[in-house]
Amino acid sequence: MAKNTANLSGEASSPLLFRHVSPGPGDSTLQFRLLHFREARKNVKGGPDILLGIEMLMIDSEGTVAQGFIGLNRRNQYEKELKRGMIYTLTNYYASNTKVMYHVADQMLVICISHASELRKVEEDIEAILTERFRIHSFADFEANCDLRGDLHDVVGHLKLVDGHPLHQRPVLCTKDDSASRKVMMHLQLKDGPVINVYLWDEAAENFRVKFDACADTPTVLLVTTVNPKRLGGKLCLSSMSSSRVFLDEEVDPTKEYLTWLTLNPGATSSVNPVEVVKAETLTISEIAAFIKREPAKVAYFDCIATIDDVKHGTEWYYIACKDCQTKLNRGPTTLLCPKYGNENATAVANYRVEMSVYDNEEQCTFIILGDVGKELTGRKATELIDTYAEENGGDGAELEVPLPQRFIDAIGQTKKFRIKVSPYNFTSTRLSLTATKIVSSAVLPPKNPPLNTPAGTEVEISDVATSSGGGTSATDDEKNAKRTKRSG
Repeated sequence: MAKNTANLSGEASSPLLFRHVSPGPGDSTLQFRLLHFREARKNVKGGPDILLGIEMLMIDSEGTVAQGFIGLNRRNQYEKELKRGMIYTLTNYYASNTKVMYHVADQMLVICISHASELRKVEEDIEAILTERFRIHSFADFEANCDLRGDLHDVVGHLKLVDGHPLHQRPVLCTKDDSASRKVMMHLQLKDGPVINVYLWDEAAENFRVKFDACADTPTVLLVTTVNPKRLGGKLCLSSMSSSRVFLDEEVDPTKEYLTWLTLNPGATSSVNPVEVVKAETLTISEIAAFIKREPAKVAYFDCIATIDDVKHGTEWYYIACKDCQTKLNRGPTTLLCPKYGNENATAVANYRVEMSVYDNEEQCTFIILGDVGKELTGRKATELIDTYAEENGGDGAELEVPLPQRFIDAIGQTKKFRIKVSPYNFTSTRLSLTATKIVSSAVLPPKNPPLNTPAGTEVEISDVATSSGGGTSATDDEKNAKRTKRSG
């Protein structure tokens, strides 16, 4: 195999440019600025990550960016010498053409430190070598490359919401809870496209939180490197990778230029209504289950298209709630007590609580139908149905055992888009039930798609359960395995 022994311009003493590097061993000298380095790890399902070595991001005097790699057995030899922004020369290396799933540089070859390598720090700065170079792409480019697992490019835009909070509220992002650092979700407005969801994970999320809180003025512009465009519930999102870095406002040239553009286009920075921007994403049952497993316990809302398969019989389909807060009332000696506010003379009202088995193209689980969702299915309030039954059967609704309304039975086989609430209960339960808070619309199950890629180590288990609110009990194995009786929409 031919070695890289001289640059193609004929000047043997000049450093070889990245674009002239060919696969295999090379004894020419490379000169570059170290833009970034990080630990390279392999995710192992069900076990701890395996440390593979150190990945580097380098740029030469021509502005070409390349990836570098130092293996685990040479990590201790070189890691202490690495410093971001410094100039280095590298002689004797190996250029690997091993295919990489994700590319973060212009040069497709990975330049590896070998047993014969000599890495030296250049003490004087070389202005001809850029201190940063970004590969910023447009919304259209991200959409075209979605889910392809190819090149990872950079994105710049202005912030609309951070973890659901508008900027004028200036949220405090750093907390003592370590789990909160694993993820930040923001809504980023791009020049050429709609507001897009950007998810920062792990180190990228932690760095963003620290930088955001440290800014004297509320940050406006965000740049994230090497983001992965993927669809979540059919919606294009950008997700950070382990190689991602974050920059705000005045940190780098692209963010400065974007700030200047915002000054010339003040309408782009108008405040937004979180209710209008934070629209519930449509997820499958499996995707919601994966979210529950990998996210800290907090309240979230999603839309889910599912077909009603069966309605649980043999339990009360309503509960007696506080008229003001909808909390289930406790019965005292002579009055009903609201446990939420301690009101001993709470006004009682009947609220729906119906357990429905539902399914989509992948999984089956239980939806707990509460409040207005029951009204949307039956067309009437629970209290009205109870009063009607009492009048027809000559008694007091509080004393009669009111059967499940026929309208719930009639709903079997119907497909709806449900608004689902994920609450801390879902994070502590060993089984999955989801609370439906709204019927968004009638729907049809979408065509089957390949399963969504979930983070390594995530396992999804779906089964039926009744929620603890309202005093229900867990679904039995017989109900769990009951044969679906209707599947027509």
